[in-house]
Amino acid sequence: MSTIISDGQTSPEAASLLRSLPSIDKLMRAEILQNLIEEGSPRELVLELAREILGQIRASVRNGSLSDVTTLTLDALGKQVATEVSEVLNGSLCEVINASGVILHTNLGRAPLSQEAALAVQRIARSFNNLEYDLESGERGNRMSHLNDLVARLCGSEAALVVNNNAAAVFMVLSTFAKEREVILSRGQAIEIGGSFRIPDVMVQSGAKLIEVGTTNKTYLSDYAAAITPQTAVIMRVHSSNFKIIGFTHNTPLAEMAQLASKNDLILVDDLGSGTFIDTARYGLAHEPTVQESIQAGAELVTFSGDKLLGGPQAGLIAGKKILVDQLKKHPLARALRVDKMTIAALQVTLQHYLKNEAETKIPAWQMISHPLANIEKQAHEWCSRLEHLWPGAKVLESLSAIGGGSLPGETLPTYLLALPVPTGQSAKILTAALRHQHPPIIGRVERETLLFDPRTVQAEQEELLLAALEQLAR
Repeated sequence: MSTIISDGQTSPEAASLLRSLPSIDKLMRAEILQNLIEEGSPRELVLELAREILGQIRASVRNGSLSDVTTLTLDALGKQVATEVSEVLNGSLCEVINASGVILHTNLGRAPLSQEAALAVQRIARSFNNLEYDLESGERGNRMSHLNDLVARLCGSEAALVVNNNAAAVFMVLSTFAKEREVILSRGQAIEIGGSFRIPDVMVQSGAKLIEVGTTNKTYLSDYAAAITPQTAVIMRVHSSNFKIIGFTHNTPLAEMAQLASKNDLILVDDLGSGTFIDTARYGLAHEPTVQESIQAGAELVTFSGDKLLGGPQAGLIAGKKILVDQLKKHPLARALRVDKMTIAALQVTLQHYLKNEAETKIPAWQMISHPLANIEKQAHEWCSRLEHLWPGAKVLESLSAIGGGSLPGETLPTYLLALPVPTGQSAKILTAALRHQHPPIIGRVERETLLFDPRTVQAEQEELLLAALEQLAR
């Protein structure tokens, strides 16, 4: 139905629809909104959202973009306003059940914290604390003192600094040591990491000048050496933590780059992206360079993330030479990019898990990576047994879990999935939408009109919620 006529006036059909809309007073008297107000929702908020929704619908009618006239009834409008009120008052950020099989799912918040780390955040958030108070001297302290020694000890470095994410860490390093100077980088590493975060753009914003060497697939030590000029400040490696180049390739070993940098009085910076303290090859995955290996190879500054393979909160960690880290701490950006008390609390406990050799038993990401395949198969069959009387054709399939989160590109772990065929007359789109509207929402996978759920990424305390929701969906 067209609601706009040639002279710009509203068409008769649109005028009729506009007249059928309830007034704001009538809408506010709808039973569902009256109940909301009686239950404690602020009347002013309900009124404001009711006016906004009526205004949006009137605009849609006038410009011809309204596709569903069933939304114009008093009952439908009341439910729409009630939904908006609920979202505003309850917030949109919520826990979800990750049954997708992607361990570090970027869109689902990446690494969940260990129970101990989450409790530490709660304790620190609810009370006063010694964030910047030296309990020994009774004088002002430094918030980084809670983390610096822990990070340095785990990395095997002289010193460390923590900022709010790895992108910030890279930006800060370049701003401090390469402003108006040259940074040599392999052409194959001038990459986009994610969210339009591009290494060349970061260098421009930091004031550094990018000098690309080699080719996309091959860069030799001689390429780096030939590019050094009196304006060069940094030789940089960016690890391909979220993509892979295979085939006819050559990457210069970090130790050789370190020797070249030292010989020319340059700083070698290694951006590991994800970063790990544990050898991923122990789990049948490709070897991901550890932070310790980078320090041992001679990198003078190493940057990596806190919320990926480390398994902690969002943070950017910088480890390296004390003389360089001390300069970073004095940079004006150190205050602008510093982490808050809750991040420090969570990261402190996460790092302590590594010191206690309990990362694989305490940190959820490593629990999922190291979870025995036989246990996953048993769990999938138990799920299937519980649901098969409600879902004809339910079965267990062999499949693969992904690491995700910009870590170990292309690497997977064998797994078993619960597979639920979409019933005749229904659609996967409708069913997955229904699952997303559960409390908490459920995120799985869909292949060939079959709903798939991976036990590897479902946390133990959420398992019953998942199965109960699937039972309810089948009825």
